[in-house]
Amino acid sequence: MRPLMIGASALAVSALAVVGCGSKGVAATQPEPALAIAMTSPDLAWGPCPPIFPAGCEIAVLHGDPSAPNADVYLRVPPGYEIPPHSHSSAERMILVSGTLNVAYQGQAPASLSAGDYAYGPAKAPHKAACVGADPCTLFIAFESAVDANPFEGEL
Repeated sequence: MRPLMIGASALAVSALAVVGCGSKGVAATQPEPALAIAMTSPDLAWGPCPPIFPAGCEIAVLHGDPSAPNADVYLRVPPGYEIPPHSHSSAERMILVSGTLNVAYQGQAPASLSAGDYAYGPAKAPHKAACVGADPCTLFIAFESAVDANPFEGEL
């Protein structure tokens, strides 16, 4: 029983030390506020995608700065839209929020994503996509480094 009491005491002293440091002039960091944003929110600022994408592609920044690491965005395209072959300097983690999106990465079998499906794209991996069906496609994308889109001219 004694080791538990020592552990609990050490934890309490550590917690007091942290609190005490904040009150002795050490800069306390403010926690980043939590976010909850509806895909249909009128507060989303939709703008055009990077110029390598044809007109009709829109992007909205959800969190972060696209010129810095760890930005989260929505990408939205109309039905029938084809996202041309491209790559990113960053890896990307994606969840299809609406629609049906066919995705093809170089050297891999194509995949068809439905709403709720997850996809991961490694950094610099060439890929393309097409929004199929009658509904627009909205894709949530989390980038690890700055957001970019580089055209790809080779074979997928």
